[in-house]
Amino acid sequence: MSDTHDHRENIEAHTETPIIAIDPNAPTRQLLPHIQKMLDDYLSGLESAKRAVTPIHVDDIALRIAKFYEMIRKVVDWKEDNALRRSAIERVLKRTLFPKLSKLTLNPDVDTYRVAYTVTADLIRGGHLLNDEIPEESVLIIETALKKYLYILAHATFTKFEQIPLKQQINFAMFVIELASCEIEDILTNPVKERVLIEGMTTMMNDRIRIRPEGAMTDDEKKTQVYIAVCRTLFDLDDTFIMAQLIKFTYNKAWTTPTAQDLAIFAKDIPALWEGSSHVLEHPLARQFYAICERLDTVYMLIGDIFDTYKDKPEELQKLLGNKERYVEQITVAYDKRYHSLKSRLTRLAIFSTLSVFLSNWATFFIVEIPLASIFYEGFNWFTAAIDFIVPTVVMALLVSIIRAPGAENIISVLTAVTQSTYGGEKTMLYDVYLKKKRNKFFSLFAIVLYTFMMFGVLGGTGYVFYIAKLPITSVIFDTFTIALTFFAAVLIRNKSKELTVDDSSSLFEFFMDMLSVPIARVGSWLAAKWKEYNIVAILLTFLVETPMVVILDFIENWSQYIKERRADLH
Repeated sequence: MSDTHDHRENIEAHTETPIIAIDPNAPTRQLLPHIQKMLDDYLSGLESAKRAVTPIHVDDIALRIAKFYEMIRKVVDWKEDNALRRSAIERVLKRTLFPKLSKLTLNPDVDTYRVAYTVTADLIRGGHLLNDEIPEESVLIIETALKKYLYILAHATFTKFEQIPLKQQINFAMFVIELASCEIEDILTNPVKERVLIEGMTTMMNDRIRIRPEGAMTDDEKKTQVYIAVCRTLFDLDDTFIMAQLIKFTYNKAWTTPTAQDLAIFAKDIPALWEGSSHVLEHPLARQFYAICERLDTVYMLIGDIFDTYKDKPEELQKLLGNKERYVEQITVAYDKRYHSLKSRLTRLAIFSTLSVFLSNWATFFIVEIPLASIFYEGFNWFTAAIDFIVPTVVMALLVSIIRAPGAENIISVLTAVTQSTYGGEKTMLYDVYLKKKRNKFFSLFAIVLYTFMMFGVLGGTGYVFYIAKLPITSVIFDTFTIALTFFAAVLIRNKSKELTVDDSSSLFEFFMDMLSVPIARVGSWLAAKWKEYNIVAILLTFLVETPMVVILDFIENWSQYIKERRADLH
């Protein structure tokens, strides 16, 4: 029996009206205010997007070659799908701007229009944007945004340093480029649905979350933390995106259409905001906000799917949401589609994460492990080399093989949460965030000791396995950390498998798996951050492969256009 059929049987058994018996004339249900606002904003956003445009076209041959290269980057960069497009924007900006960057001053010969067009064309070539769909007018908007960020780079004022350290210069430049990437992506994609879902969920969660003791946080602090938690749970957005949005909210319209006075303010304020960003993003209560928002992100994912289904006939959305029985049926259909999509995405995540670790092994093996082993007069034979590559891959395969999507009964809880979050008159759930949770000091100490013991116990056991396999001691260290990285990737995939659940319950087996995996995954989390910062393979691809490839792609596109023009002369 299919999963979809199981879901339908469960719904029919737990609802007063079977989903196959829908009354199209049922009385309209009153929507909660934040749902009605989401609907209105979504419809107005769709309407504003309907305008005449001149689309950008790139050559099909160049597009196919670039898309293949982007597939390779997907494995190497080890990023989620929602970060790949922005990562591509960052690469283009770094490739075009860094050669012209001297400390925090840009050379005056930067052709901002050319950079804006290059970013857009490269995204289309790489398959991140549809060919013949992006308007040429967007390039001018991107150019205006770029000028703002280049001004900030050239005139940034740091209050903590009389002479800015080189590392500080580079990190700040990277931050500004990442902010620019966020705005460029927003200009090119116009994510109306994502924007209204984030705002709608933030409004609801802000109303339902209570701070204990009352008044321990200001209303603005609370809403900011709710917004951060919603971004992280609903779309798994990173800190750079969140900071870009918070900065945009801080300056409102001045950020998108700045005057000369506004630019001077930005150059003074943005460095301070960057330096203090960790205090906002790593708030002591952030985990509590995240855990609460994670329970209801499924609701807004499914509402977003409904919006997508009716984006070509938006006039029917109001009627659909007003009819509870029909709405429940459509949510069920959306859940089934997302359920099956989840299983395939889990498979892809497992494959790409495993391939990324496997490929990184090649880099460390030849660039790091072999030279270090030679220095210490050690070496590899075929057996030890095979162990070096196979064990982490096998560990990942075993970890992901036990990850499962939620059971068929989960949809009942989902439908309950959806109706409670959509209609007035339904049961309202409130959630408390405690400024200071009461904890038993003895238990807290015991938990820390046990957690630390589990972390070093698993790491030590892993290292011992490599040691008895007679790998060089340097490779024992490298491979042990690789296993930690593998556990971290597996935990992320397992978190993805929970995206359709609306509760935090877990089985006894999952509890024991968390005891073993979470401590070592914490080490892997730190390593993953360092890997993204010092990804040798990514750096080599960017500067040794990508730069000449861009030249080749430009030549192919220009040559193809030249041939087409000459062919047009033959008449």
